[in-house]
Amino acid sequence: MRFLRRSLVGLFLLAVTAALLSWAGMTVVGAFQDRMARENRARPADERVFAANVVAIEAATITPVLTTFGEVRSRRTLEVRATATGTVVELSPNFDEGGAVTAGELLVAIDPRDAQSALDVARTDLAEAEAGLREAERALALAADDLTSAEAQAALRDRALTRARDLAARGVGTEASVEVAELAEAQAAQAVLSRRQALAQAEAELDQARNTLDRRRIGLAEAERRLADTRILAEFAGTLADVSAVEGGLVSTNERLAQLIDPAALEVSFRLSTSQYARLLGPGGRLLQAEVEAVLDVFGADLTATGRITRESGSVAEGQTGRLLFAALQDAGGFRPGDFVTIRIIEPALDGVALLPATALDGSGSVLALGPDDRLEAVPVRVLRRQGDDVIVDAGDLAGREVVAERSPLLGAGIRVRPLRPGAEAAPEEEMLELSPERRAALIAFIEANGDMPDAAKARVLAQLAEDRVPARVVTRIESRMGG
Repeated sequence: MRFLRRSLVGLFLLAVTAALLSWAGMTVVGAFQDRMARENRARPADERVFAANVVAIEAATITPVLTTFGEVRSRRTLEVRATATGTVVELSPNFDEGGAVTAGELLVAIDPRDAQSALDVARTDLAEAEAGLREAERALALAADDLTSAEAQAALRDRALTRARDLAARGVGTEASVEVAELAEAQAAQAVLSRRQALAQAEAELDQARNTLDRRRIGLAEAERRLADTRILAEFAGTLADVSAVEGGLVSTNERLAQLIDPAALEVSFRLSTSQYARLLGPGGRLLQAEVEAVLDVFGADLTATGRITRESGSVAEGQTGRLLFAALQDAGGFRPGDFVTIRIIEPALDGVALLPATALDGSGSVLALGPDDRLEAVPVRVLRRQGDDVIVDAGDLAGREVVAERSPLLGAGIRVRPLRPGAEAAPEEEMLELSPERRAALIAFIEANGDMPDAAKARVLAQLAEDRVPARVVTRIESRMGG
């Protein structure tokens, strides 16, 4: 009995344990299901608002600036060439590369001895021709007098023949005396004819003497020109380049000795696309004489010169496009022919336009304008000009509204934004460096050894390097050219 009772109690306890475990399992499963149901329950999502920089569009008058690149050239250049063959016996003290000469200054003198000898011979020949002309004139005068005398004798013989015939007709004279008078008259006529031939010969000799004198004068002028060709003078004040002549050297005719450049008559040539060229056309399709500014970057000390467009190329070169324009520069100190410069062209002003950052536009040419409740609207705009990182657009209906300055993939039409309207910020202060003595000495030595740098720019850069603190951009540019 005891065994049966214990067996029943054990079975009861086992059943109770199994029931408790089942109940505990069901409780845990129910808790998990309830938690999962609460997590999967849909919640109302909050609208996401993005911050965006906005700028106000204000219709204004803006003068566009077209930027391109060009090359400086001289409007007045002369090649110095040898006009005679010989040895160079004298050179100007300024006849060096970069030497400055004045108008009329002697540049090169070639050995003049042969030319001087030819001039002396020409002068002697001229004196001889003048003497021959005087002799021919005297001979002509004598021939004329001789002809006058012969004509007088012929007149006497003619009167004698008349008297002889008159006497013979009255029976006083004889036929023989008439024949003698006729013979004398014929001899006198023959003498007149001979004197006329002599006079014609004297006139021909006089003409020949005059022609000879003219030839001698031409020869003298040529000899003087050849002597003058041995001295090469400067046609105008300027600077010498590509100098190749040396004293004692032998030169030939038309050999290039140097190039004379007028540094005060500089111009810049630059090429524009056809669309850019069309913006510079005025009424009647004539090119406007727009203002230009040429900028030469010289180690941070930029050289600038102003000028105006003067002309355009008459044709488009083979393989080229657009238009080639030329602008005369004024006050172009420090510029030299061959400099590669940046050109800024002042275009005609545009009315009713606005300047926006280029990041405000998308590929289709539209902007995101701020609408009611700070929601964005896509508005198309007409782009008139692109200037670096900015664009000039037609303000139109957008005048007075605000647009997103920097677009991003998160922004689009219908999205609500929190507009950020930054005030005017102070310009960042330029970074300055304190140089070590070795580094400063290396920079100064590089600038002083640079022969291509204009003296004015070199003085400005050396003055900056002499300060305790030097602008970082100046140091960076110099070291980039040093290879450091």
